[in-house]
Amino acid sequence: MASLRACALCVLLLAMAVLQAAGGTGEAAGSDAPPSTASTASSANSSSGAVQAGSNVTALLRVLVSKGVLSPAEAKSIESANPGTEFQLLIDTLARKGVLNTTDLAAVAAQSGHVVPSATPAALAPAKAQAGEPALPPPPPGIVPAIAPLRVLPVDPPVRNGLNAAFKMGAVKMTPYGFIKATAVYDSSSPNGDDFPFVGLFLSSTALTNTGPNANPEFHLKARATRIGANFEWPDVSSKLVMTGRVEGDFEGNFSEVDNRDVSSIRSNAFQLRLAWVRLDYNFSDKTDFYFEGGQDWTIFGSSVLPNLLETTFLGAFYGDIWERSPQFQFGMVRKLSPWRNLKFSPTIAIMMPSSGQIEKLGSLGLEGQIAQAEREGADSGRPELEARAVLQFQLDNAKGVAPAQLLWSGFEGRRTSIVTSSNAAVGECTATVTTGCIPTSLVASYVAAFPNGFTTSSSMYGNQLALQLPTRWVTVVASGYFGGDLRFFFGGQVNSFYTDTNGLTNPVMFTTVDGGPLAAAGGATLATNATGQVVVAPQRPVRSLGGFVNVGLPLSRWFNAPPKGHNAGWLLYVHAGKDQVVHSDLINPGASASANVLSPLPLLMGKVFATTLYYKLNQWCQFGFEQSIYGARLKPGDDYTIAGRSTNLWQDHRSEFGPIFTF
Repeated sequence: MASLRACALCVLLLAMAVLQAAGGTGEAAGSDAPPSTASTASSANSSSGAVQAGSNVTALLRVLVSKGVLSPAEAKSIESANPGTEFQLLIDTLARKGVLNTTDLAAVAAQSGHVVPSATPAALAPAKAQAGEPALPPPPPGIVPAIAPLRVLPVDPPVRNGLNAAFKMGAVKMTPYGFIKATAVYDSSSPNGDDFPFVGLFLSSTALTNTGPNANPEFHLKARATRIGANFEWPDVSSKLVMTGRVEGDFEGNFSEVDNRDVSSIRSNAFQLRLAWVRLDYNFSDKTDFYFEGGQDWTIFGSSVLPNLLETTFLGAFYGDIWERSPQFQFGMVRKLSPWRNLKFSPTIAIMMPSSGQIEKLGSLGLEGQIAQAEREGADSGRPELEARAVLQFQLDNAKGVAPAQLLWSGFEGRRTSIVTSSNAAVGECTATVTTGCIPTSLVASYVAAFPNGFTTSSSMYGNQLALQLPTRWVTVVASGYFGGDLRFFFGGQVNSFYTDTNGLTNPVMFTTVDGGPLAAAGGATLATNATGQVVVAPQRPVRSLGGFVNVGLPLSRWFNAPPKGHNAGWLLYVHAGKDQVVHSDLINPGASASANVLSPLPLLMGKVFATTLYYKLNQWCQFGFEQSIYGARLKPGDDYTIAGRSTNLWQDHRSEFGPIFTF
């Protein structure tokens, strides 16, 4: 079919060439007039021939556009050229697109006298060079690309008609994507029973820091990291507006509770939403793009920089990597500052779903706690969470196959609030059957009288992150550092959230909050008496933490000049180190009388990880990964684990994970 189209096109061009030759030169050549008159006649006839040729070119352009050979923009550019040059531009364009070969070009040149384009592709060159003529140089060999950083929030805006659609739903373009991932995992110590590294509190044991008679090694084989998604692009009449979107989900969710799956529930993971957003980009100028995004996406705080690890269920959570996916409205701009190293600047602000992270068994019981503290305390503040980031992007290494570098800052600010109504009971209040170890009813009554309509108590959530991504042809360095308060929702702070500070207060009484769930201490809302005898709300403070990671990628195949299309082109090695640590003064504050974790706060001081990951890419669809890592957690001074019957301040898990990843 392609050869038939090429032949038909050549016939059309040859016909055009004959028409142009007859109309533009025939009459002048046969003129018997004097030289001056002949010159005038030649000019007039040449002008007439140009008009005729222009009309023929326009007609041919319409045919080529209808057949998909030329785009409307290419046809318009040729048609609007100077009179007499349209045909030459058409030949050049078709040769550049590979539609015409050298034989076709020679035939056109013989009929019309037009110049054969000198910049024909190498594939169109004659098989053998003529004697005395230099042969065209071979195309440059391909190269193995450098390691590109993992960027779930890229700076470069989408391009109109940039989606290579797999199919259309009406006028909407859609391209599915995803991967199937299966890994086998051995943990030297995994008392939680999870198939991913969790923070160093052993929730499955009676004592939070006891492993039992051994270190509790485990073996898992899982496929629930499998992911499915689709990219979308919508049309619009404005050439400046680009509308794109994405929906993505995976099988990382827990098991469904149904009769026919109870026995085998361990292999029946639930499919759950990861991403669902739409984005509108307005191309204000060739240097400035404004955009709006609405839906669930990666948070711009923390998630702008991520490490490359084989273990992606928690992706370094509570071990130095902070990230989240959350419903949001984003407003941003991308500005091209200079062509020097393609320098760009992108500021972004966002309003987010206010969220207070919840961990099962650490202050609540399962779903009841999730829809209580986790869902309510952020929303009960009556205000959105605010996030912002600023990214400077530039080409650090101009070698081929190297992604641009980025320097960035991101931050967030939010608030969580607990509500106590006038009818909420005090925790531990004396009743008719309980007379010891309880709070006198008279004291509770005096506190209720001081706040007859109930009261609220709250604490702030905030964070700052500095990060960099520096790809070069030989090594790619990704690093992140953060500091903040109440970072549990972003997987920082060793699952600590906030605490109630009773320093300088007497007779504290804790009240059940509307979001407290089955554990009254979940909200930690407390009334107490200050030094002047006034009844006050005890302040709540966020648990502060700091941490970060360094992830170094080494493109081994590029180091050894492997053939880019061979089976040795996909060897990659990553070295990773991360750490998450609670501020020590918050951990040992004697006034921390209650918190969202019941313990006040949790005794975890830090979590740290060191990992090496080796990838082998068989082809563009299949990749194998092996990761050897050490996860460790340390308790605050004075507290110890009991690991296999021995007392120690440090718990470690030596973890090995291996498996294939098939992309589509």
